[in-house]
Amino acid sequence: MREILISTESGSDLPASLVQKYQVHVIPMHIIMNGESLDDGCFPIERVFDYFEETGRIPTTSAVNEGEYIDFFHKLQDEHPGCVIYHFAYSAAASSTYDHARLALEEEGFQDVYLIDTKSVSGGCTAYIAEAYKMIQGCKDTVTDYAALAEKLQALSDHIECQFIPATLTYLRAGGRVSNASYIAANILNLKPLIEINSEGKLIATKKYRGSMRRIVDKFYRDFLSRYDCEKDTLYLMYGKGLAQEVLDRMKEIALENGFQNTEYVMTGGTISCHGGKGAMGIAAVTR
Repeated sequence: MREILISTESGSDLPASLVQKYQVHVIPMHIIMNGESLDDGCFPIERVFDYFEETGRIPTTSAVNEGEYIDFFHKLQDEHPGCVIYHFAYSAAASSTYDHARLALEEEGFQDVYLIDTKSVSGGCTAYIAEAYKMIQGCKDTVTDYAALAEKLQALSDHIECQFIPATLTYLRAGGRVSNASYIAANILNLKPLIEINSEGKLIATKKYRGSMRRIVDKFYRDFLSRYDCEKDTLYLMYGKGLAQEVLDRMKEIALENGFQNTEYVMTGGTISCHGGKGAMGIAAVTR
């Protein structure tokens, strides 16, 4: 029986409790402020918001580079001789991290390292890794074809759904992702875009909700739960730092009212917060 390791990037936003529970090895993405590159997840998220308020600019984000991946995978293999590694990457359509990991594997000729495109971000990656962990645990004592297992793990991407709503368009406008006209119109009408992650792993704005987070949380969650046939084990409750406790509590209540056995809060880290700002609200689930 060979040891199986799970790894991912910080953009997966796994809560510390799940990192420990699933023994996940996390490599940081990067947040750049004032020309300094900081490891995502290694500083208080409030620094992102403070930087924007002080400068009017959003921090920029940087993917894990090829060299960092080479060092990361070598370190894991040195510390766990004979192991098999499944690396669950942030959506290839949303970041260059996947391509950098792929190039690292090709350049170094790593054996027994399998790259999985989650085709998701943040809480969607968390849901993916939790489900993958269960699959691995179920077969770790009998598996002999690790490449075939990698294919089954990749197929999970068809069963992960993730959506979120930024509390404000201020960060998206500052980053050039929405126009001034759209920003002004949304502010006047109090509109908030729904960001969905499609089957290709792209983040796309679809419908809009009108009102405060307190007002729209019920409709947002019920729209999602009526649209998807979700596994009832765990619902992943995504949120940005600053979301009102009242809304956080209601997210959990709705999950329990809809028959979910467990809930897991997933706070968005630096990568998503640089684009969505503080107080965002989201949801992720495993579908049947």
